[in-house]
Amino acid sequence: MQHLLSLFDVDPPQLETILRTGIHLREGLAKGDRPPVLQRKVLALLFEKPSLRTRVSFQSGVSQLGGSSLFLGDDVGWGKRESPSDFTQVLGQFVDAVVCRAKSHASVEQLASFNAMPVINGLTDLCHPCQALADVLTIQQSFGSYQGKHLVFVGDGNNVAHSLALICAMLSMRFTLACPDGYEMDVDWMKRVETAYPGAAIEQVRDVKAAVKDADAIYTDVWTSMGQEAEAAERRKIFADYQVNGDLMAAAPSTARVLHCLPAVRGEEITDEVIDSQQSDIIIQAGNRMHAQKGLLVWMLNPQWIEENIPGV
Repeated sequence: MQHLLSLFDVDPPQLETILRTGIHLREGLAKGDRPPVLQRKVLALLFEKPSLRTRVSFQSGVSQLGGSSLFLGDDVGWGKRESPSDFTQVLGQFVDAVVCRAKSHASVEQLASFNAMPVINGLTDLCHPCQALADVLTIQQSFGSYQGKHLVFVGDGNNVAHSLALICAMLSMRFTLACPDGYEMDVDWMKRVETAYPGAAIEQVRDVKAAVKDADAIYTDVWTSMGQEAEAAERRKIFADYQVNGDLMAAAPSTARVLHCLPAVRGEEITDEVIDSQQSDIIIQAGNRMHAQKGLLVWMLNPQWIEENIPGV
Protein backbone atom coordinates (compact mmCIF):
# COMPACT_ATOMS: atom_id res chain seq x y z
CA MET A 1 0.00 0.00 0.00
CA GLN A 2 1.30 3.46 -0.92
CA HIS A 3 1.73 5.98 1.91
CA LEU A 4 3.34 9.41 2.00
CA LEU A 5 4.82 9.79 5.46
CA SER A 6 7.77 11.69 4.02
CA LEU A 7 9.16 12.25 0.54
CA PHE A 8 11.42 9.26 1.13
CA ASP A 9 8.29 7.23 0.29
CA VAL A 10 8.51 8.22 -3.39
CA ASP A 11 11.32 8.18 -5.92
CA PRO A 12 12.19 11.12 -8.21
CA PRO A 13 10.12 9.87 -11.21
CA GLN A 14 7.08 9.42 -8.96
CA LEU A 15 7.66 12.87 -7.47
CA GLU A 16 7.82 14.36 -10.96
CA THR A 17 4.52 12.65 -11.82
CA ILE A 18 2.83 14.10 -8.73
CA LEU A 19 4.12 17.57 -9.55
CA ARG A 20 3.15 17.37 -13.23
CA THR A 21 -0.32 16.18 -12.26
CA GLY A 22 -0.67 19.12 -9.86
CA ILE A 23 0.40 21.55 -12.58
CA HIS A 24 -2.03 19.98 -15.06
CA LEU A 25 -4.91 20.25 -12.61
CA ARG A 26 -3.95 23.82 -11.66
CA GLU A 27 -3.96 24.88 -15.29
CA GLY A 28 -7.27 23.14 -15.87
CA LEU A 29 -8.89 24.79 -12.86
CA ALA A 30 -7.85 28.21 -14.19
CA LYS A 31 -10.01 27.39 -17.25
CA GLY A 32 -12.91 26.21 -15.08
CA ASP A 33 -12.16 22.51 -15.50
CA ARG A 34 -12.91 20.34 -12.43
CA PRO A 35 -12.75 16.73 -13.66
CA PRO A 36 -14.49 14.21 -11.34
CA VAL A 37 -11.30 12.20 -11.04
CA LEU A 38 -12.01 11.11 -7.44
CA GLN A 39 -15.76 10.69 -7.71
CA ARG A 40 -17.18 8.85 -4.66
CA LYS A 41 -13.76 8.74 -2.96
CA VAL A 42 -13.79 9.70 0.74
CA LEU A 43 -10.83 11.39 2.42
CA ALA A 44 -10.51 11.54 6.21
CA LEU A 45 -8.57 14.33 7.91
CA LEU A 46 -7.31 13.19 11.31
CA PHE A 47 -5.84 16.26 13.03
CA GLU A 48 -4.18 16.71 16.43
CA LYS A 49 -3.02 20.24 15.57
CA PRO A 50 -4.91 23.34 14.39
CA SER A 51 -4.85 24.08 10.68
CA LEU A 52 -6.04 26.50 8.02
CA ARG A 53 -4.13 25.70 4.83
CA THR A 54 -3.75 21.93 5.25
CA ARG A 55 -7.36 21.32 6.22
CA VAL A 56 -9.07 23.64 3.75
CA SER A 57 -6.78 22.80 0.81
CA PHE A 58 -7.36 19.06 1.18
CA GLN A 59 -11.10 19.42 1.73
CA SER A 60 -11.53 21.84 -1.19
CA GLY A 61 -9.21 19.86 -3.44
CA VAL A 62 -10.94 16.51 -3.02
CA SER A 63 -14.32 18.20 -3.44
CA GLN A 64 -13.23 19.83 -6.70
CA LEU A 65 -12.24 16.38 -7.94
CA GLY A 66 -15.65 14.92 -7.16
CA GLY A 67 -14.87 13.31 -3.80
CA SER A 68 -15.78 14.16 -0.22
CA SER A 69 -14.02 14.54 3.11
CA LEU A 70 -14.54 14.03 6.82
CA PHE A 71 -12.78 16.12 9.47
CA LEU A 72 -11.86 14.04 12.52
CA GLY A 73 -10.86 16.05 15.56
CA ASP A 74 -10.29 15.15 19.17
CA ASP A 75 -13.84 13.82 19.56
CA VAL A 76 -13.08 10.61 17.63
CA GLY A 77 -10.79 9.53 20.45
CA TRP A 78 -7.69 8.62 18.43
CA GLY A 79 -5.14 7.17 20.85
CA LYS A 80 -7.53 7.47 23.80
CA ARG A 81 -10.69 5.37 23.64
CA GLU A 82 -9.49 2.22 21.90
CA SER A 83 -6.38 0.48 20.66
CA PRO A 84 -4.51 1.99 17.69
CA SER A 85 -5.13 -1.23 15.77
CA ASP A 86 -8.89 -1.16 16.28
CA PHE A 87 -9.17 2.54 15.52
CA THR A 88 -7.14 2.39 12.32
CA GLN A 89 -8.64 -0.78 10.89
CA VAL A 90 -12.17 0.44 11.53
CA LEU A 91 -11.40 3.78 9.88
CA GLY A 92 -10.06 1.89 6.88
CA GLN A 93 -13.49 0.30 6.41
CA PHE A 94 -15.02 3.72 5.76
CA VAL A 95 -12.51 5.91 3.88
CA ASP A 96 -10.20 5.66 0.90
CA ALA A 97 -7.29 7.58 2.44
CA VAL A 98 -6.45 9.63 5.52
CA VAL A 99 -4.46 12.83 5.99
CA CYS A 100 -2.91 12.89 9.45
CA ARG A 101 -1.63 16.07 11.10
CA ALA A 102 0.09 14.82 14.25
CA LYS A 103 2.28 16.08 17.04
CA SER A 104 4.66 13.15 16.69
CA HIS A 105 5.95 11.54 13.50
CA ALA A 106 5.71 8.20 15.28
CA SER A 107 1.93 8.61 15.28
CA VAL A 108 1.64 8.69 11.49
CA GLU A 109 4.08 5.79 11.25
CA GLN A 110 1.87 3.78 13.59
CA LEU A 111 -1.24 4.72 11.60
CA ALA A 112 0.40 3.53 8.38
CA SER A 113 1.76 0.33 9.94
CA PHE A 114 -1.67 -1.37 9.81
CA ASN A 115 -2.03 -0.73 6.04
CA ALA A 116 -5.74 -0.09 6.48
CA MET A 117 -5.75 2.80 3.97
CA PRO A 118 -3.18 5.13 2.38
CA VAL A 119 -1.82 7.60 4.94
CA ILE A 120 -0.64 11.10 4.03
CA ASN A 121 1.46 13.15 6.44
CA GLY A 122 -0.26 16.52 6.81
CA LEU A 123 2.53 17.73 9.15
CA THR A 124 4.56 16.20 11.95
CA ASP A 125 7.45 17.34 14.09
CA LEU A 126 9.86 15.67 11.64
CA CYS A 127 8.71 16.79 8.21
CA HIS A 128 6.02 18.45 6.11
CA PRO A 129 6.04 16.79 2.67
CA CYS A 130 2.84 18.37 1.33
CA GLN A 131 4.23 21.83 2.01
CA ALA A 132 7.38 21.04 0.05
CA LEU A 133 5.32 19.85 -2.93
CA ALA A 134 3.49 23.18 -2.96
CA ASP A 135 6.73 25.13 -2.61
CA VAL A 136 8.23 23.51 -5.69
CA LEU A 137 5.02 24.16 -7.64
CA THR A 138 5.32 27.83 -6.64
CA ILE A 139 8.91 28.07 -7.87
CA GLN A 140 7.83 26.43 -11.13
CA GLN A 141 4.97 28.91 -11.47
CA SER A 142 7.26 31.90 -10.88
CA PHE A 143 10.21 30.86 -13.03
CA GLY A 144 8.67 28.44 -15.54
CA SER A 145 10.81 25.61 -14.11
CA TYR A 146 12.28 24.45 -10.84
CA GLN A 147 15.26 22.81 -12.50
CA GLY A 148 18.56 24.10 -11.11
CA LYS A 149 16.95 26.74 -8.91
CA HIS A 150 18.53 27.82 -5.62
CA LEU A 151 16.25 27.81 -2.59
CA VAL A 152 17.55 29.52 0.55
CA PHE A 153 15.79 28.85 3.85
CA VAL A 154 16.46 31.48 6.53
CA GLY A 155 15.83 30.43 10.13
CA ASP A 156 15.40 27.22 12.09
CA GLY A 157 16.32 23.83 10.58
CA ASN A 158 12.83 22.55 11.34
CA ASN A 159 10.35 20.10 9.82
CA VAL A 160 9.72 22.34 6.82
CA ALA A 161 13.46 22.72 6.18
CA HIS A 162 13.83 18.92 6.34
CA SER A 163 11.29 18.38 3.56
CA LEU A 164 12.71 21.21 1.46
CA ALA A 165 16.25 19.84 1.69
CA LEU A 166 15.00 16.42 0.60
CA ILE A 167 12.84 17.62 -2.28
CA CYS A 168 15.68 19.79 -3.58
CA ALA A 169 18.00 16.78 -3.49
CA MET A 170 15.43 14.72 -5.39
CA LEU A 171 14.98 17.36 -8.10
CA SER A 172 18.65 18.43 -8.42
CA MET A 173 17.91 21.85 -6.98
CA ARG A 174 20.27 23.73 -4.64
CA PHE A 175 19.26 24.14 -1.01
CA THR A 176 20.91 26.37 1.57
CA LEU A 177 19.90 26.71 5.22
CA ALA A 178 21.10 29.94 6.86
CA CYS A 179 20.69 29.47 10.61
CA PRO A 180 22.31 30.26 13.95
CA ASP A 181 24.74 27.77 15.46
CA GLY A 182 22.87 24.88 17.04
CA TYR A 183 19.75 25.19 14.88
CA GLU A 184 20.85 23.06 11.95
CA MET A 185 18.73 20.28 10.47
CA ASP A 186 18.56 16.95 12.28
CA VAL A 187 21.77 14.96 11.79
CA ASP A 188 20.03 11.62 11.24
CA TRP A 189 17.64 13.14 8.70
CA MET A 190 20.53 14.65 6.75
CA LYS A 191 22.41 11.35 6.77
CA ARG A 192 19.35 9.74 5.16
CA VAL A 193 19.22 12.48 2.52
CA GLU A 194 22.93 12.20 1.74
CA THR A 195 22.77 8.40 1.56
CA ALA A 196 19.76 8.43 -0.78
CA TYR A 197 21.02 11.32 -2.91
CA PRO A 198 24.83 11.49 -2.77
CA GLY A 199 26.20 14.71 -4.18
CA ALA A 200 23.05 16.69 -3.39
CA ALA A 201 23.72 20.44 -3.38
CA ILE A 202 22.84 21.15 0.26
CA GLU A 203 24.61 23.65 2.52
CA GLN A 204 24.13 24.87 6.09
CA VAL A 205 25.72 28.25 6.75
CA ARG A 206 25.75 31.11 9.28
CA ASP A 207 26.20 34.12 6.97
CA VAL A 208 22.68 34.90 5.82
CA LYS A 209 23.60 37.70 3.40
CA ALA A 210 26.17 35.52 1.67
CA ALA A 211 23.58 32.74 1.46
CA VAL A 212 21.04 34.84 -0.44
CA LYS A 213 23.43 36.51 -2.88
CA ASP A 214 22.44 34.15 -5.71
CA ALA A 215 19.11 32.90 -4.37
CA ASP A 216 16.15 32.30 -6.66
CA ALA A 217 13.78 31.93 -3.69
CA ILE A 218 14.19 33.10 -0.10
CA TYR A 219 12.08 31.15 2.37
CA THR A 220 11.41 31.64 6.05
CA ASP A 221 9.19 30.22 8.78
CA VAL A 222 8.29 31.16 12.33
CA TRP A 223 11.14 31.13 14.82
CA THR A 224 8.98 29.38 17.41
CA SER A 225 6.93 26.42 16.20
CA MET A 226 3.95 24.81 17.92
CA GLY A 227 5.15 23.16 21.11
CA GLN A 228 8.14 25.49 21.53
CA GLU A 229 6.27 28.40 23.12
CA ALA A 230 8.39 28.27 26.29
CA GLU A 231 11.46 29.06 24.17
CA ALA A 232 9.94 32.06 22.37
CA ALA A 233 11.80 34.87 24.18
CA GLU A 234 15.16 33.14 23.86
CA ARG A 235 14.56 32.30 20.21
CA ARG A 236 13.77 35.93 19.40
CA LYS A 237 17.24 36.87 20.61
CA ILE A 238 19.01 34.02 18.85
CA PHE A 239 17.30 34.55 15.49
CA ALA A 240 17.34 38.38 15.52
CA ASP A 241 19.94 38.53 12.74
CA TYR A 242 17.96 36.09 10.57
CA GLN A 243 14.95 38.26 9.82
CA VAL A 244 13.86 38.48 6.19
CA ASN A 245 13.64 42.24 5.77
CA GLY A 246 14.43 44.95 3.24
CA ASP A 247 18.11 44.95 4.14
CA LEU A 248 18.41 41.23 3.49
CA MET A 249 16.47 41.45 0.24
CA ALA A 250 18.87 44.15 -0.95
CA ALA A 251 21.66 41.56 -0.71
CA ALA A 252 19.75 39.15 -2.96
CA PRO A 253 19.09 39.30 -6.72
CA SER A 254 16.21 41.58 -7.69
CA THR A 255 14.56 38.54 -9.30
CA ALA A 256 14.44 36.56 -6.04
CA ARG A 257 11.03 35.48 -4.83
CA VAL A 258 9.92 35.34 -1.19
CA LEU A 259 8.24 32.30 0.35
CA HIS A 260 6.72 31.54 3.77
CA CYS A 261 4.64 28.49 4.72
CA LEU A 262 2.39 30.61 7.01
CA PRO A 263 1.13 31.50 9.50
CA ALA A 264 3.69 34.28 9.90
CA VAL A 265 4.59 36.40 12.89
CA ARG A 266 4.85 39.70 11.03
CA GLY A 267 7.67 41.85 12.33
CA GLU A 268 9.52 38.83 13.72
CA GLU A 269 10.89 36.40 11.12
CA ILE A 270 9.65 38.59 8.24
CA THR A 271 8.65 42.23 7.91
CA ASP A 272 5.48 43.68 6.44
CA GLU A 273 7.44 45.41 3.68
CA VAL A 274 8.74 42.05 2.42
CA ILE A 275 5.69 39.84 2.95
CA ASP A 276 3.51 42.38 1.11
CA SER A 277 6.08 43.25 -1.57
CA GLN A 278 6.00 42.59 -5.30
CA GLN A 279 8.62 39.88 -4.75
CA SER A 280 6.35 37.89 -2.44
CA ASP A 281 4.78 34.68 -3.72
CA ILE A 282 3.40 33.76 -0.32
CA ILE A 283 -0.31 33.86 -1.20
CA ILE A 284 0.29 31.97 -4.46
CA GLN A 285 2.32 29.48 -2.43
CA ALA A 286 -0.61 28.90 -0.07
CA GLY A 287 -2.88 28.34 -3.07
CA ASN A 288 -0.48 25.76 -4.45
CA ARG A 289 -1.06 23.60 -1.40
CA MET A 290 -4.36 22.58 -2.96
CA HIS A 291 -2.97 22.01 -6.45
CA ALA A 292 -0.02 19.93 -5.22
CA GLN A 293 -2.25 17.83 -2.98
CA LYS A 294 -4.74 17.24 -5.76
CA GLY A 295 -1.85 15.85 -7.79
CA LEU A 296 -0.87 13.64 -4.87
CA LEU A 297 -4.40 12.34 -4.27
CA VAL A 298 -4.96 11.49 -7.94
CA TRP A 299 -1.57 9.75 -8.10
CA MET A 300 -2.51 7.68 -5.05
CA LEU A 301 -6.17 6.95 -5.79
CA ASN A 302 -6.59 7.08 -9.58
CA PRO A 303 -3.22 6.62 -11.34
CA GLN A 304 -4.93 5.32 -14.47
CA TRP A 305 -6.41 8.79 -15.06
CA ILE A 306 -2.89 10.25 -15.09
CA GLU A 307 -1.73 7.69 -17.64
CA GLU A 308 -4.68 8.49 -19.88
CA ASN A 309 -4.74 12.29 -19.54
CA ILE A 310 -1.25 13.64 -18.97
CA PRO A 311 1.11 13.12 -21.93
CA GLY A 312 4.58 11.87 -21.18
CA VAL A 313 3.86 10.68 -17.65
